[in-house]
Amino acid sequence: MRHLFTRVLGIDVTFATKVEDFIKHTGPKITYTKQPLQNEFFVRSTDLLFEQGVNDFDITMGDWEGIPCFFTTGERSNLPYDIFAASFYLISRYEEYLPHLKDLHGRFPPGESFASKNGFLHLPVIDIWAFKLKQSLVNRFPQIIASDRFYTFKPIIDVTTSHCYSNRGLFRGLGGLLLDLGTFKFKRVGQRILVWFNARKDPYDNFYPLIDLHKKYGVKAMFFFQFASYSTYDKNVSPNNNNFRYLIKSVADYGVVSLAASYSSFNNNELLKTEKKRLSEVINRPVKYSRLRYNRVDIPATYRNLIETEFTDDYTMGYTHAIGFRAGTCSPFYFYDIALETQQPIKVHPFAVHDYALTTLNTEEEIMQKMDHMYRQIKQVNGNFIAIFSNELLGGDHKVDWMDLYNKVIQKYHV
Repeated sequence: MRHLFTRVLGIDVTFATKVEDFIKHTGPKITYTKQPLQNEFFVRSTDLLFEQGVNDFDITMGDWEGIPCFFTTGERSNLPYDIFAASFYLISRYEEYLPHLKDLHGRFPPGESFASKNGFLHLPVIDIWAFKLKQSLVNRFPQIIASDRFYTFKPIIDVTTSHCYSNRGLFRGLGGLLLDLGTFKFKRVGQRILVWFNARKDPYDNFYPLIDLHKKYGVKAMFFFQFASYSTYDKNVSPNNNNFRYLIKSVADYGVVSLAASYSSFNNNELLKTEKKRLSEVINRPVKYSRLRYNRVDIPATYRNLIETEFTDDYTMGYTHAIGFRAGTCSPFYFYDIALETQQPIKVHPFAVHDYALTTLNTEEEIMQKMDHMYRQIKQVNGNFIAIFSNELLGGDHKVDWMDLYNKVIQKYHV
């Protein structure tokens, strides 16, 4: 209720538990139950929000004036669907508590999601439902006051590999050179040598051009740096490297820098605390925001771990290889732990686009068409457009000039 009314619609609400208090109220009022009390705005409730624990619901999809919806309410209800239960189902990630197959990295696959199976992953349905609710309420109660919210665009630069060739140490550098030679990647051999002798800039070192671009358009971007020791899936520059530390400190002078948690710290809170503390010491400010390697989120354990390690905000809610809204919304929300039946003190910022989900497209035009669609969906509900880009892809050698494309994305979607 608070997410829909307060955060999305900007409408203040209070809750009544006594019938006499509700009846005495003379302003706009809503009943959310099985039967209306008088002639108030009535939304017939389904059982979901009144249950304990998790049950496997048999859900039938419907259509609400062209928008997918579920949990029908019947003729007497002022809304044809119980959007409160439907919103909770999506935003709590209810389905991720149910038995499901995970991928190689222990992630919930997008293809397993209810939204993907029913063709609405690309829609911020919760926000759309909320605005349809607002229209119904205003028609019934013209005196309702709602504060406007405004569209925002926030690009996130994921830095899990800050440099391709430089600052990687003697043995790792020589090992990379031998591997390139052994696999006949002579172009990389040439690039590597030029970077080593300072005849060419490291291709992944694009931080200052990105900062200049963000400043030019007044975009409040965020940089998430991995700051972890070397492992199978964590291959960034050593956190002890002075050049790397200086880079992070310099970037932090121009914008928000926070932690891209390592793969190794996924279920290791002590290691996560160590990475967080180390980064905080470099930038001389608290580290409160997190992103998890490979967008690994295990509901609810991941958010319990982040709370224990004193993160206040997380930017991992989304899919690496699918565009859309994993939680059905383009608005930040507080995580609700169904197992504990309580709202947790961590704000989840869902992203709509991850650059690696776009790499399957062949041309810049195709990519921009996909981005345009997401932009339009978010803009119409004045939501938050969060897009993840990696400095590695922006600086890599690909069929699409990703740095040029990123420039166009910033220019087009920042307003």
